[in-house]
Parts: sequence; structure tokens; C-alpha cells
Amino acid sequence: MENKKLAVLIDSDNTQYSKLSLIIQELSGYGQIVVKRAYGDFSSEHLKNWKTPLNEMAIQPRQQFAYTVGKNSTDSTMIIDAMDLLYTDRFDAFALVTSDSDFTSLATRLRESEIEVIGVGKTTTPVSFKNACDDFIAIENLEDPSENIEEKLTLSQDLERELWRLMHQAWQNYRDDSGWAKLGEIGSYLKRIKSDFDTRNYGLKKLSDFFDLHSSRYRTRTSKNNGLEVKLITKASTDKS
Repeated sequence: MENKKLAVLIDSDNTQYSKLSLIIQELSGYGQIVVKRAYGDFSSEHLKNWKTPLNEMAIQPRQQFAYTVGKNSTDSTMIIDAMDLLYTDRFDAFALVTSDSDFTSLATRLRESEIEVIGVGKTTTPVSFKNACDDFIAIENLEDPSENIEEKLTLSQDLERELWRLMHQAWQNYRDDSGWAKLGEIGSYLKRIKSDFDTRNYGLKKLSDFFDLHSSRYRTRTSKNNGLEVKLITKASTDKS
């Protein structure tokens, strides 16, 4: 598989500098990061702690002084840079690291040019921006798994019903005549209908973990041609393969 070339653009005003290392590590899994840029007024008190992590991770700072007190001029600079990079035809994907819905139009424009858009932001990021991305990664999911265990368990219980609904819907859409569905197609479908779908939101490391945990309801098998497949176990089912 061809290695994708990524441009990573970071809205520093809406991102925690302490999460930069985890963000870059996560995005590296999508391909080769060619450009890493962070945007903001780094002379301000708000961004005074960014210098060290930017230097350590070789992220290019794009200094933008505020033209007017209380107004954010960072957004326009980041958008202009994104369009300049788009027109070079060098990149397969753009990662927009922000929790600001003002970048929704930018994400939409990049996708119209058939460029993959990966959003990275807080879980509270407006749904408009999430849906404008092909994939959205919640920064909270990039925390050390040993942290906030009780909170994550409570969250997974709250979202359990939603997860069951999504899985059943995906299985129904992609099952063949004998009731088997390819796990790869299920995963792709879930991302298309819910760009911020992430198994870590539900306390799972990978998608197949769901079916392993619920083996009394779903049967799995490995096919040479299709990889892992899943099937809902029903009273009417007589397939024992």
C-alpha cells in the first residue's frame, strides 16, 4: 500500500501543547508527515509554553500577531496556507488539529478536491466540523490508558446502547445471503456515517474486540479472501460453520 503524504496544520489557540506528542504519534499511523505547522501568536501569554514542544518535535511555528485585541487572526493564515499546500498537489491527506468549527468550510473544500481530511480535536468539537472530516480523532482518546479509568468505564456504559445499534445497523447493511459480513466493510461504513467513530470511545482497543466480548450474540470466522467476518446469532440460524 502506497504511503500517504500528510500535511499537519495545528490551530494552537484551540489545542493543548501537552498533547502534541500524542497527536503527532497518532497521525504518523496514517502515513508520512511531510509538513508540520502550528499557527498562533506565540508572543502572547496564552501560548508562552509552546516553544519547547515545537522545537522538540520539529513543528514549524507560523507566528501571527493579533491585528486587533480580542480578535483571532490565526484562522485566516492557516486557511491560506492550507490552500497553498493543496495547489502543490503533493499531499494525499490534511490533518487539521483544532476544536474550532470555523475550519468546517476548509475541511469541506479540501474534501471537494478529493483530499482526505483528518480532524483532531476535543470531544466537544462542534459536530459540523466533525462531519466535514473523513475521520475525526478525539484528543481525549490519546491519553494514557491508565488514566481516568473510572471515567472511561462510566462513559462506555453510557454509550453501550449506541454501539450495539451501530454494529447491528452495519451488519444488516453488509451481510451476504448466508448472513456473514466482512469486518473491514463494517469499519469503513461506521466511519462514513460517524466520522468521529473510534472504538476507544467505547473502551475497546480494536473493532474485533466488540464481537469477542459478545460471542453469545455474534459469531466470527477468518476467511482467506475476506479476512475476519462476523454473523449475528439468531434463533433461526442453523449455520454452524
